[in-house]
Amino acid sequence: MGQRQLQMIAIGSAIGTGLLLGTGGRLEQAGPFLAVLYLVCGFFGYIILRGLGELIVYRPSSGSFVSYAREFYGEKAAFITGWLYWGNWAMTIIADSTAVALYILWFDRYTSVLDSIPQWLLALGVVVFILGFNMLSVKIFGELEYWFSLIKIVGLLVFMALGIWVVLTGHPQGYDTGFQLISEGGGWLPNGLLPAIVVIQGVVFAYAGIELVGTTSGETKNVEKIIPKAVNAVLFRIIFFYFGSVMLLTMVLPHTEYIAGVSPFVTFFDSFGIGVAAPIFQLVLITAALSSLNAGLYSTGRVMYNMSISGSGPKFGKALSKDGVPYGGILLAGAIAFAGVFLNFVVPEMAFEIVLNLAALGTMASWAAISMAHWKFVKLSKTGEYERSSYRSPFNAWGDIAVVIFIGVVIILMAFDWPVGTYTLAASLLLIPMFWLGWRACKPQVMAQLEARQARMNAYNEGSNSQESGE
Repeated sequence: MGQRQLQMIAIGSAIGTGLLLGTGGRLEQAGPFLAVLYLVCGFFGYIILRGLGELIVYRPSSGSFVSYAREFYGEKAAFITGWLYWGNWAMTIIADSTAVALYILWFDRYTSVLDSIPQWLLALGVVVFILGFNMLSVKIFGELEYWFSLIKIVGLLVFMALGIWVVLTGHPQGYDTGFQLISEGGGWLPNGLLPAIVVIQGVVFAYAGIELVGTTSGETKNVEKIIPKAVNAVLFRIIFFYFGSVMLLTMVLPHTEYIAGVSPFVTFFDSFGIGVAAPIFQLVLITAALSSLNAGLYSTGRVMYNMSISGSGPKFGKALSKDGVPYGGILLAGAIAFAGVFLNFVVPEMAFEIVLNLAALGTMASWAAISMAHWKFVKLSKTGEYERSSYRSPFNAWGDIAVVIFIGVVIILMAFDWPVGTYTLAASLLLIPMFWLGWRACKPQVMAQLEARQARMNAYNEGSNSQESGE
Protein backbone atom coordinates (compact mmCIF):
# COMPACT_ATOMS: atom_id res chain seq x y z
CA MET A 1 0.00 0.00 0.00
CA GLY A 2 1.07 3.57 -0.62
CA GLN A 3 1.21 6.64 1.59
CA ARG A 4 -2.22 7.90 0.48
CA GLN A 5 -3.94 4.69 1.54
CA LEU A 6 -1.98 4.11 4.75
CA GLN A 7 -2.50 7.64 6.07
CA MET A 8 -6.24 7.46 5.39
CA ILE A 9 -6.39 4.08 7.14
CA ALA A 10 -4.46 5.54 10.09
CA ILE A 11 -6.97 8.38 10.35
CA GLY A 12 -10.12 6.37 9.73
CA SER A 13 -9.45 2.77 10.78
CA ALA A 14 -10.57 3.15 14.39
CA ILE A 15 -13.52 5.46 13.71
CA GLY A 16 -16.05 2.67 13.81
CA THR A 17 -19.00 1.31 15.70
CA GLY A 18 -17.54 2.00 19.15
CA LEU A 19 -17.73 5.75 18.54
CA LEU A 20 -20.57 5.97 16.04
CA LEU A 21 -23.02 3.52 17.66
CA GLY A 22 -21.76 2.61 21.14
CA THR A 23 -21.51 6.25 22.24
CA GLY A 24 -25.31 6.59 22.37
CA GLY A 25 -25.92 4.36 25.38
CA ARG A 26 -22.77 5.57 27.11
CA LEU A 27 -23.77 9.22 26.78
CA GLU A 28 -27.10 8.33 28.35
CA GLN A 29 -25.32 6.71 31.31
CA ALA A 30 -22.16 8.78 31.76
CA GLY A 31 -23.35 12.17 30.56
CA PRO A 32 -20.85 14.83 29.41
CA PHE A 33 -18.05 13.15 31.41
CA LEU A 34 -17.84 10.66 28.54
CA ALA A 35 -15.87 13.26 26.57
CA VAL A 36 -13.25 13.31 29.33
CA LEU A 37 -13.04 9.51 29.22
CA TYR A 38 -12.41 9.68 25.47
CA LEU A 39 -9.58 12.14 26.05
CA VAL A 40 -7.99 9.98 28.78
CA CYS A 41 -8.22 6.76 26.75
CA GLY A 42 -6.98 8.61 23.69
CA PHE A 43 -3.89 9.77 25.57
CA PHE A 44 -2.99 6.21 26.52
CA GLY A 45 -3.80 5.03 23.01
CA TYR A 46 -1.34 7.55 21.62
CA ILE A 47 1.38 6.36 24.03
CA ILE A 48 0.83 2.82 22.75
CA LEU A 49 0.94 3.83 19.12
CA ARG A 50 4.15 5.83 19.49
CA GLY A 51 5.79 2.78 21.04
CA LEU A 52 4.48 0.57 18.25
CA GLY A 53 5.67 3.09 15.67
CA GLU A 54 9.20 2.88 17.05
CA LEU A 55 9.10 -0.92 16.91
CA ILE A 56 7.82 -0.85 13.32
CA VAL A 57 10.62 1.45 12.15
CA TYR A 58 13.09 -0.85 13.92
CA ARG A 59 11.65 -3.92 12.13
CA PRO A 60 8.51 -3.88 9.93
CA SER A 61 6.31 -6.98 10.19
CA SER A 62 2.94 -8.02 8.74
CA GLY A 63 2.48 -10.00 11.97
CA SER A 64 2.25 -6.71 13.85
CA PHE A 65 3.14 -6.76 17.53
CA VAL A 66 2.72 -10.55 17.74
CA SER A 67 6.16 -10.92 16.18
CA TYR A 68 7.56 -8.42 18.70
CA ALA A 69 6.09 -10.45 21.56
CA ARG A 70 7.91 -13.47 20.11
CA GLU A 71 11.19 -11.60 19.76
CA PHE A 72 11.24 -10.12 23.25
CA TYR A 73 9.33 -12.68 25.36
CA GLY A 74 9.44 -15.98 23.49
CA GLU A 75 7.08 -18.37 21.75
CA LYS A 76 4.58 -18.80 24.59
CA ALA A 77 4.02 -15.04 24.82
CA ALA A 78 3.55 -14.87 21.04
CA PHE A 79 1.06 -17.74 21.20
CA ILE A 80 -1.10 -16.03 23.85
CA THR A 81 -0.77 -12.56 22.32
CA GLY A 82 -1.60 -13.77 18.83
CA TRP A 83 -4.73 -15.62 19.87
CA LEU A 84 -5.93 -12.74 22.06
CA TYR A 85 -5.46 -10.26 19.23
CA TRP A 86 -7.08 -12.59 16.74
CA GLY A 87 -10.01 -13.07 19.12
CA ASN A 88 -10.26 -9.31 19.62
CA TRP A 89 -10.70 -8.68 15.91
CA ALA A 90 -12.99 -11.68 15.54
CA MET A 91 -15.31 -10.12 18.14
CA THR A 92 -14.99 -6.74 16.43
CA ILE A 93 -16.05 -8.35 13.16
CA ILE A 94 -19.19 -9.64 14.87
CA ALA A 95 -19.84 -6.22 16.43
CA ASP A 96 -19.48 -4.50 13.06
CA SER A 97 -21.70 -6.93 11.17
CA THR A 98 -24.29 -6.55 13.95
CA ALA A 99 -24.01 -2.77 13.73
CA VAL A 100 -24.60 -2.79 9.96
CA ALA A 101 -27.68 -4.94 10.48
CA LEU A 102 -28.99 -2.51 13.12
CA TYR A 103 -28.25 0.46 10.87
CA ILE A 104 -30.18 -1.12 8.00
CA LEU A 105 -33.13 -2.03 10.24
CA TRP A 106 -33.33 1.63 11.27
CA PHE A 107 -34.83 2.28 7.83
CA ASP A 108 -37.91 0.19 8.69
CA ARG A 109 -39.62 3.49 9.53
CA TYR A 110 -39.58 4.25 5.81
CA THR A 111 -40.43 0.84 4.35
CA SER A 112 -42.32 -2.23 5.51
CA VAL A 113 -40.01 -4.53 3.51
CA LEU A 114 -37.49 -4.62 6.37
CA ASP A 115 -40.13 -5.81 8.83
CA SER A 116 -39.90 -9.31 7.39
CA ILE A 117 -36.07 -9.46 7.30
CA PRO A 118 -34.46 -10.72 10.53
CA GLN A 119 -31.34 -9.10 11.97
CA TRP A 120 -29.26 -12.26 11.58
CA LEU A 121 -29.94 -12.46 7.83
CA LEU A 122 -28.70 -8.92 7.27
CA ALA A 123 -25.57 -9.67 9.32
CA LEU A 124 -24.97 -12.77 7.18
CA GLY A 125 -25.19 -10.80 3.95
CA VAL A 126 -22.74 -8.18 5.22
CA VAL A 127 -20.16 -10.81 6.23
CA VAL A 128 -20.33 -12.54 2.83
CA PHE A 129 -19.95 -9.20 1.01
CA ILE A 130 -16.83 -8.03 2.88
CA LEU A 131 -15.32 -11.52 2.99
CA GLY A 132 -15.38 -11.60 -0.81
CA PHE A 133 -13.49 -8.30 -1.12
CA ASN A 134 -10.80 -9.35 1.36
CA MET A 135 -10.10 -12.50 -0.64
CA LEU A 136 -9.05 -10.52 -3.72
CA SER A 137 -5.83 -8.54 -3.12
CA VAL A 138 -4.06 -6.12 -0.79
CA LYS A 139 -4.44 -3.36 -3.39
CA ILE A 140 -8.22 -3.81 -3.50
CA PHE A 141 -8.40 -3.85 0.31
CA GLY A 142 -6.36 -0.65 0.52
CA GLU A 143 -8.46 1.15 -2.08
CA LEU A 144 -11.75 -0.03 -0.56
CA GLU A 145 -10.63 1.01 2.93
CA TYR A 146 -9.44 4.37 1.59
CA TRP A 147 -12.90 5.26 0.29
CA PHE A 148 -14.71 3.79 3.30
CA SER A 149 -12.50 5.89 5.61
CA LEU A 150 -12.92 9.00 3.47
CA ILE A 151 -16.73 8.78 3.54
CA LYS A 152 -16.96 8.43 7.32
CA ILE A 153 -14.41 11.20 7.90
CA VAL A 154 -16.37 13.56 5.63
CA GLY A 155 -19.56 12.56 7.48
CA LEU A 156 -18.00 13.39 10.85
CA LEU A 157 -16.69 16.70 9.50
CA VAL A 158 -20.21 17.63 8.36
CA PHE A 159 -21.58 16.77 11.82
CA MET A 160 -18.89 18.81 13.56
CA ALA A 161 -19.40 21.84 11.33
CA LEU A 162 -23.16 21.70 11.91
CA GLY A 163 -22.68 21.04 15.62
CA ILE A 164 -20.45 24.09 16.05
CA TRP A 165 -23.02 26.17 14.16
CA VAL A 166 -25.78 24.93 16.51
CA VAL A 167 -23.70 25.73 19.62
CA LEU A 168 -23.00 29.26 18.34
CA THR A 169 -26.47 30.12 16.99
CA GLY A 170 -28.86 27.87 18.93
CA HIS A 171 -30.81 24.73 18.06
CA PRO A 172 -33.60 25.24 15.48
CA GLN A 173 -36.03 23.37 17.76
CA GLY A 174 -35.34 25.70 20.69
CA TYR A 175 -33.01 23.56 22.83
CA ASP A 176 -30.44 25.33 24.98
CA THR A 177 -26.93 24.59 23.75
CA GLY A 178 -23.33 24.83 24.88
CA PHE A 179 -22.09 24.64 28.45
CA GLN A 180 -25.43 25.97 29.66
CA LEU A 181 -27.03 22.74 28.44
CA ILE A 182 -24.49 20.69 30.42
CA SER A 183 -25.18 22.75 33.55
CA GLU A 184 -28.95 22.46 33.22
CA GLY A 185 -28.70 18.71 32.62
CA GLY A 186 -27.06 17.96 35.96
CA GLY A 187 -23.45 18.91 35.24
CA TRP A 188 -20.63 16.71 34.04
CA LEU A 189 -21.67 13.73 36.18
CA PRO A 190 -25.48 13.75 36.17
CA ASN A 191 -25.70 10.12 37.33
CA GLY A 192 -22.65 10.12 39.61
CA LEU A 193 -19.02 9.09 39.19
CA LEU A 194 -19.24 5.28 39.26
CA PRO A 195 -21.93 4.96 36.52
CA ALA A 196 -19.76 7.23 34.38
CA ILE A 197 -16.40 5.53 34.75
CA VAL A 198 -17.65 1.94 34.46
CA VAL A 199 -18.43 2.55 30.78
CA ILE A 200 -14.74 3.13 30.07
CA GLN A 201 -14.28 -0.30 28.45
CA GLY A 202 -16.69 0.83 25.72
CA VAL A 203 -14.46 3.84 25.13
CA VAL A 204 -11.42 1.57 24.88
CA PHE A 205 -13.30 -0.50 22.30
CA ALA A 206 -13.91 2.67 20.30
CA TYR A 207 -10.14 3.01 19.90
CA ALA A 208 -9.71 -0.59 18.72
CA GLY A 209 -7.96 -0.44 15.38
CA ILE A 210 -5.35 2.23 16.04
CA GLU A 211 -2.73 -0.52 16.00
CA LEU A 212 -3.76 -1.55 12.48
CA VAL A 213 -1.02 0.69 11.11
CA GLY A 214 1.36 -1.90 12.55
CA THR A 215 -0.35 -4.81 10.81
CA THR A 216 -0.13 -3.04 7.45
CA SER A 217 3.53 -2.07 7.88
CA GLY A 218 4.85 -5.31 6.38
CA GLU A 219 3.04 -4.49 3.14
CA THR A 220 4.00 -0.82 3.05
CA LYS A 221 6.72 0.92 1.06
CA ASN A 222 9.13 3.43 2.66
CA VAL A 223 8.30 2.46 6.25
CA GLU A 224 10.81 4.91 7.76
CA LYS A 225 9.06 7.81 6.06
CA ILE A 226 5.41 6.78 6.06
CA ILE A 227 4.94 5.21 9.51
CA PRO A 228 5.94 8.30 11.55
CA LYS A 229 3.51 10.45 9.55
CA ALA A 230 0.70 7.91 9.94
CA VAL A 231 1.29 7.54 13.68
CA ASN A 232 1.57 11.26 14.34
CA ALA A 233 -1.72 11.83 12.52
CA VAL A 234 -3.47 9.83 15.24
CA LEU A 235 -2.98 12.57 17.85
CA PHE A 236 -4.96 14.98 15.69
CA ARG A 237 -7.64 12.34 15.19
CA ILE A 238 -7.97 11.70 18.93
CA ILE A 239 -8.42 15.36 19.81
CA PHE A 240 -10.54 16.34 16.83
CA PHE A 241 -12.71 13.35 15.97
CA TYR A 242 -13.07 11.56 19.31
CA PHE A 243 -12.99 14.20 22.02
CA GLY A 244 -14.32 16.90 19.69
CA SER A 245 -17.32 14.97 18.39
CA VAL A 246 -18.36 13.58 21.80
CA MET A 247 -17.97 17.02 23.38
CA LEU A 248 -20.19 18.50 20.68
CA LEU A 249 -22.82 15.80 21.22
CA THR A 250 -23.08 16.86 24.88
CA MET A 251 -23.46 20.52 23.89
CA VAL A 252 -26.16 20.23 21.22
CA LEU A 253 -28.69 17.90 22.91
CA PRO A 254 -29.43 16.82 26.50
CA HIS A 255 -27.65 13.55 27.31
CA THR A 256 -31.04 12.00 28.08
CA GLU A 257 -31.97 12.27 24.39
CA TYR A 258 -29.39 9.63 23.46
CA ILE A 259 -30.25 5.95 23.79
CA ALA A 260 -28.45 2.63 23.41
CA GLY A 261 -28.75 0.93 20.03
CA VAL A 262 -29.19 4.21 18.11
CA SER A 263 -26.29 6.31 16.86
CA PRO A 264 -26.13 9.64 18.74
CA PHE A 265 -25.18 11.32 15.47
CA VAL A 266 -28.42 10.14 13.87
CA THR A 267 -30.31 11.31 16.98
CA PHE A 268 -28.76 14.75 16.48
CA PHE A 269 -29.73 14.96 12.79
CA ASP A 270 -33.19 13.59 13.62
CA SER A 271 -33.71 16.45 16.09
CA PHE A 272 -33.73 18.96 13.23
CA GLY A 273 -36.90 17.50 11.78
CA ILE A 274 -35.34 17.53 8.29
CA GLY A 275 -36.48 14.36 6.54
CA VAL A 276 -33.33 13.50 4.59
CA ALA A 277 -30.64 14.45 7.14
CA ALA A 278 -30.84 11.42 9.43
CA PRO A 279 -31.17 8.81 6.62
CA ILE A 280 -28.14 10.24 4.81
CA PHE A 281 -26.01 10.06 7.94
CA GLN A 282 -27.32 6.56 8.60
CA LEU A 283 -25.84 5.57 5.23
CA VAL A 284 -22.53 7.10 6.34
CA LEU A 285 -22.71 4.92 9.46
CA ILE A 286 -23.22 1.82 7.34
CA THR A 287 -20.09 2.74 5.39
CA ALA A 288 -18.16 3.27 8.64
CA ALA A 289 -19.14 -0.14 9.99
CA LEU A 290 -18.23 -1.78 6.68
CA SER A 291 -14.85 -0.05 6.93
CA SER A 292 -14.19 -1.45 10.39
CA LEU A 293 -15.38 -4.90 9.32
CA ASN A 294 -13.12 -4.74 6.26
CA ALA A 295 -10.12 -3.79 8.42
CA GLY A 296 -10.97 -6.54 10.91
CA LEU A 297 -10.89 -9.29 8.31
CA TYR A 298 -7.65 -7.88 6.89
CA SER A 299 -5.99 -7.86 10.30
CA THR A 300 -7.17 -11.28 11.49
CA GLY A 301 -6.07 -12.92 8.24
CA ARG A 302 -2.52 -11.62 8.54
CA VAL A 303 -2.22 -12.33 12.26
CA MET A 304 -3.41 -15.91 11.74
CA TYR A 305 -0.94 -16.36 8.87
CA ASN A 306 1.92 -15.21 11.10
CA MET A 307 0.77 -17.54 13.88
CA SER A 308 0.38 -20.51 11.55
CA ILE A 309 3.85 -20.29 10.05
CA SER A 310 5.24 -20.26 13.60
CA GLY A 311 3.19 -23.33 14.57
CA SER A 312 0.79 -21.49 16.90
CA GLY A 313 -2.14 -21.71 14.51
CA PRO A 314 -3.71 -24.31 12.22
CA LYS A 315 -1.85 -25.27 9.04
CA PHE A 316 -4.73 -23.98 6.92
CA GLY A 317 -3.90 -20.47 8.17
CA LYS A 318 -0.68 -20.54 6.10
CA ALA A 319 -2.56 -20.77 2.81
CA LEU A 320 -1.73 -17.90 0.43
CA SER A 321 -3.25 -16.92 -2.90
CA LYS A 322 -1.06 -16.12 -5.91
CA ASP A 323 -1.48 -12.43 -5.03
CA GLY A 324 -0.14 -13.02 -1.52
CA VAL A 325 -3.53 -12.84 0.22
CA PRO A 326 -3.64 -15.10 3.33
CA TYR A 327 -7.02 -16.54 2.43
CA GLY A 328 -6.70 -19.33 5.00
CA GLY A 329 -6.59 -16.90 7.90
CA ILE A 330 -9.30 -14.73 6.38
CA LEU A 331 -11.63 -17.72 5.96
CA LEU A 332 -11.03 -18.75 9.58
CA ALA A 333 -12.00 -15.24 10.67
CA GLY A 334 -15.04 -15.51 8.43
CA ALA A 335 -16.05 -18.69 10.26
CA ILE A 336 -16.11 -16.74 13.55
CA ALA A 337 -18.13 -14.03 11.84
CA PHE A 338 -20.69 -16.65 10.84
CA ALA A 339 -20.83 -17.71 14.51
CA GLY A 340 -21.72 -14.08 15.22
CA VAL A 341 -24.61 -14.42 12.81
CA PHE A 342 -25.91 -17.19 15.10
CA LEU A 343 -25.56 -14.84 18.08
CA ASN A 344 -27.71 -12.32 16.22
CA PHE A 345 -30.26 -15.10 15.75
CA VAL A 346 -30.36 -16.11 19.44
CA VAL A 347 -30.10 -12.75 21.27
CA PRO A 348 -30.39 -9.96 18.68
CA GLU A 349 -31.11 -7.28 21.28
CA MET A 350 -27.93 -8.03 23.30
CA ALA A 351 -25.54 -9.21 20.57
CA PHE A 352 -23.76 -5.87 20.11
CA GLU A 353 -23.08 -5.22 23.82
CA ILE A 354 -21.86 -8.79 24.41
CA VAL A 355 -19.26 -8.73 21.65
CA LEU A 356 -18.31 -5.11 22.45
CA ASN A 357 -17.22 -6.13 25.95
CA LEU A 358 -15.39 -9.20 24.67
CA ALA A 359 -13.59 -7.13 22.04
CA ALA A 360 -12.69 -4.49 24.64
CA LEU A 361 -10.89 -7.17 26.68
CA GLY A 362 -8.97 -8.22 23.59
CA THR A 363 -8.08 -4.61 22.81
CA MET A 364 -6.70 -4.08 26.31
CA ALA A 365 -4.66 -7.28 26.06
CA SER A 366 -3.25 -6.06 22.73
CA TRP A 367 -2.36 -2.67 24.20
CA ALA A 368 -0.61 -4.36 27.12
CA ALA A 369 1.36 -6.61 24.74
CA ILE A 370 2.53 -3.65 22.64
CA SER A 371 3.57 -1.70 25.73
CA MET A 372 5.45 -4.63 27.25
CA ALA A 373 7.27 -5.29 23.96
CA HIS A 374 8.30 -1.65 23.66
CA TRP A 375 9.34 -1.57 27.33
CA LYS A 376 11.62 -4.57 26.77
CA PHE A 377 13.01 -3.03 23.56
CA VAL A 378 13.92 0.20 25.38
CA LYS A 379 15.40 -1.74 28.29
CA LEU A 380 17.60 -3.89 26.03
CA SER A 381 18.68 -0.86 24.01
CA LYS A 382 20.28 0.55 27.15
CA THR A 383 22.50 -2.54 27.38
CA GLY A 384 23.55 -2.20 23.74
CA GLU A 385 21.66 -5.26 22.45
CA TYR A 386 19.42 -3.06 20.28
CA GLU A 387 19.82 0.35 18.71
CA ARG A 388 16.87 2.73 18.82
CA SER A 389 15.99 4.57 15.62
CA SER A 390 15.63 8.32 15.24
CA TYR A 391 11.85 7.92 15.49
CA ARG A 392 11.56 7.30 19.23
CA SER A 393 8.59 7.32 21.56
CA PRO A 394 8.86 10.47 23.71
CA PHE A 395 7.24 8.55 26.59
CA ASN A 396 10.01 5.92 26.79
CA ALA A 397 9.61 3.09 29.31
CA TRP A 398 7.57 5.02 31.88
CA GLY A 399 4.78 5.43 29.36
CA ASP A 400 4.61 1.66 28.87
CA ILE A 401 4.34 1.13 32.63
CA ALA A 402 1.58 3.75 32.87
CA VAL A 403 -0.38 1.98 30.12
CA VAL A 404 -0.25 -1.38 31.92
CA ILE A 405 -1.46 0.24 35.17
CA PHE A 406 -4.26 2.01 33.28
CA ILE A 407 -5.40 -1.26 31.69
CA GLY A 408 -5.48 -2.93 35.11
CA VAL A 409 -7.73 -0.16 36.45
CA VAL A 410 -10.09 -0.46 33.45
CA ILE A 411 -10.42 -4.22 33.94
CA ILE A 412 -11.32 -3.70 37.62
CA LEU A 413 -13.93 -1.09 36.66
CA MET A 414 -15.34 -3.46 34.06
CA ALA A 415 -16.39 -5.80 36.87
CA PHE A 416 -18.79 -3.10 38.14
CA ASP A 417 -20.54 -2.69 34.77
CA TRP A 418 -23.46 -4.95 35.62
CA PRO A 419 -24.59 -7.22 34.05
CA VAL A 420 -22.73 -7.56 30.72
CA GLY A 421 -19.34 -6.32 31.91
CA THR A 422 -19.43 -8.44 35.06
CA TYR A 423 -20.38 -11.61 33.20
CA THR A 424 -17.84 -10.94 30.44
CA LEU A 425 -15.00 -10.56 32.93
CA ALA A 426 -16.04 -13.69 34.81
CA ALA A 427 -16.30 -15.70 31.58
CA SER A 428 -12.85 -14.50 30.50
CA LEU A 429 -11.33 -16.56 33.33
CA LEU A 430 -12.06 -19.59 31.15
CA LEU A 431 -9.30 -18.37 28.85
CA ILE A 432 -6.66 -19.41 31.40
CA PRO A 433 -7.20 -23.20 31.09
CA MET A 434 -7.90 -22.79 27.35
CA PHE A 435 -4.54 -21.13 26.76
CA TRP A 436 -2.78 -23.68 28.96
CA LEU A 437 -4.26 -26.58 27.00
CA GLY A 438 -3.74 -24.82 23.67
CA TRP A 439 -0.07 -24.15 24.38
CA ARG A 440 0.55 -27.75 25.43
CA ALA A 441 -1.05 -28.95 22.19
CA CYS A 442 0.85 -26.53 19.95
CA LYS A 443 4.20 -26.43 21.74
CA PRO A 444 5.80 -29.37 19.84
CA GLN A 445 5.11 -27.86 16.41
CA VAL A 446 6.00 -24.36 17.62
CA MET A 447 9.38 -25.53 18.88
CA ALA A 448 9.94 -27.56 15.70
CA GLN A 449 9.32 -24.43 13.61
CA LEU A 450 11.66 -22.47 15.87
CA GLU A 451 14.45 -25.03 15.45
CA ALA A 452 13.91 -25.02 11.67
CA ARG A 453 14.20 -21.23 11.55
CA GLN A 454 17.34 -21.30 13.65
CA ALA A 455 18.86 -23.99 11.41
CA ARG A 456 18.15 -21.90 8.30
CA MET A 457 19.67 -18.86 9.97
CA ASN A 458 22.79 -20.79 10.99
CA ALA A 459 23.18 -22.17 7.46
CA TYR A 460 22.83 -18.66 6.03
CA ASN A 461 25.42 -17.27 8.45
CA GLU A 462 27.85 -20.11 7.69
CA GLY A 463 27.42 -19.51 3.96
CA SER A 464 28.07 -15.80 4.38
CA ASN A 465 31.18 -16.46 6.47
CA SER A 466 32.51 -18.96 3.91
CA GLN A 467 32.01 -16.48 1.11
CA GLU A 468 33.85 -13.78 3.03
CA SER A 469 36.73 -16.21 3.78
CA GLY A 470 36.98 -17.13 0.08
CA GLU A 471 37.29 -13.50 -0.86
